[in-house]
Amino acid sequence: MDEKYIKHRYAPIIPSKDEWPVVKLARERKEFVKKVADLAEARVLGLTGKNPEIIKEELETTLYREKLRIKQNPWAVDPDDENSFWSEVKSSLLQINTDLSLDKSKRFQAYQKVLHRITSRYAEEIASNFKASHYKFTRSVVTYGFSRLLNAARVKGIKSIFSNQYTLQDKIQITGQTDQIRDLATKGTIVMVPTHFSNLDSILIGWIISVLGMPPFIYGAGLNLFNISIFAYFMNALGAYKVDRRKKNLMYLETLKTYSKEAIQFGCHSLFFPGGTRSRSGMIESRLKLGLLSTAIEAQRANFQNGFNDGSGKIFIVPVTINYHFVLEAPSLIREHLSITGQERYYKENDEFSTSYKISKFLLKFFTKGSDISVSIGRAMDVLGNYVDQDGKSLDKRGRQIETRDYFISDGKITVDQQREEEYTHMLGKRIVEEFHKINRVFSSHLVAFVAFESIKAKNNKLDIFDLIRLPEEDISIPYEEFKTACQLVMDRVLVLKSQGMIDIAPHMKRSMDEIITHGIDNVGMYHAKRPLIRDKQGDIVTEDMSLLYFYHNRLHGYGLEKLF
Repeated sequence: MDEKYIKHRYAPIIPSKDEWPVVKLARERKEFVKKVADLAEARVLGLTGKNPEIIKEELETTLYREKLRIKQNPWAVDPDDENSFWSEVKSSLLQINTDLSLDKSKRFQAYQKVLHRITSRYAEEIASNFKASHYKFTRSVVTYGFSRLLNAARVKGIKSIFSNQYTLQDKIQITGQTDQIRDLATKGTIVMVPTHFSNLDSILIGWIISVLGMPPFIYGAGLNLFNISIFAYFMNALGAYKVDRRKKNLMYLETLKTYSKEAIQFGCHSLFFPGGTRSRSGMIESRLKLGLLSTAIEAQRANFQNGFNDGSGKIFIVPVTINYHFVLEAPSLIREHLSITGQERYYKENDEFSTSYKISKFLLKFFTKGSDISVSIGRAMDVLGNYVDQDGKSLDKRGRQIETRDYFISDGKITVDQQREEEYTHMLGKRIVEEFHKINRVFSSHLVAFVAFESIKAKNNKLDIFDLIRLPEEDISIPYEEFKTACQLVMDRVLVLKSQGMIDIAPHMKRSMDEIITHGIDNVGMYHAKRPLIRDKQGDIVTEDMSLLYFYHNRLHGYGLEKLF
């Protein structure tokens, strides 16, 4: 892992915005949306075997679920004609089902028309509304606004708000394979897959892509973010397409996957959070949502089918971890994690990111507190999870060059094999999780939260996680020297893991243990009303909120460090 940080803005790899893939796609938006709708329709027909009865069942299931969603979980961002559209679908289905004059062939055609209306609506709803002029403005606003806040926090006096003494790059450390991702973005198509802890992630990653001099990426953003006016503007301007996680029906999911696949094939660099949604537990995602990930593999196979070789048609997977000392939404996320009983359910998106005012207040607090963010860019891989070199050539575990194309061949030609591609998707998901853990950077806040929670757990070893969370805070206290010894023990193990390339650490972790502990306690969950960790009058370690302590502790889950207690 590189130790250098980006202290400047890179020159753009494509200076002319007219040549950006995302701009070319925006110019062809109407035709692209139609293509996505047609292909999604074809996919659904393929999956149903063109059987009228199965198509009818899928259409009725979709209608039922959509009516239920409108009634039980409406959002402000939903279109005004939701009710009328689905009422028309209901009438059409009723008409087909009761028309006894229709033979099997005509019934199939009638259902196909309804299916086409639905995939067309979904494709239009999902599609990005990227505008290059808005992108440039948004990029300026994000950089200017964040920088002003940063300097107001660090520079004393009235002139501070106009000072340029500190830049965003001082605040947000970008580390890792920055040169490689820039090189590869000129050779093929990048699919960036970051960890996901906060609603701030999307804007942050958009800014980083810009700093690295790469053209804007398209990315799937939760439709719920478009409920918030400030986010809706930023998301549209940054190239987001909309992902509505309330919709679980086959037609929506196939349209979404088709959109992603076709955009990657078009050459648009793409970003999606493979965890699917923000980590509720605070852990690095270990089980990924493979739907969108499979679209990268489909796009790679299609590129090979279209005559591309392992050069210009190559798709590169780039894992990224985002490290914060605190996550604004942590209280509501951990509450939800602890209350999930396993069954799928509707829930209202209601958290600390629910209004523009709260976001502004958070950003002000964030920049005036001087807390760091670190973004680690991992080594690029091909769609099979093999590392690639600077030229984009795939390498096996021994560093020998291999041809990705060969893995899509059977009987001498490139073929579509759904089972094989599902297997490749699982392999890729597993590799991304491994890379997340390798490029994860340990912050002081992660260390102190982990040690505190594990120490409390060890003293109450008969209690399960739910009983631990309910322990009265006034009964919990860890003597400072005992805590310091445990921190050193965990830190020593982390340094061994680092030497093996299994984890990374932030620069502030090279201080003395007393300084690391002070820094960690000062920073962990600093924004929350109840702090996960504080020192009492005797200097011992206490908590004001066990569930928040558990959330921040979870960042170091998955390394076997629990065995030290």
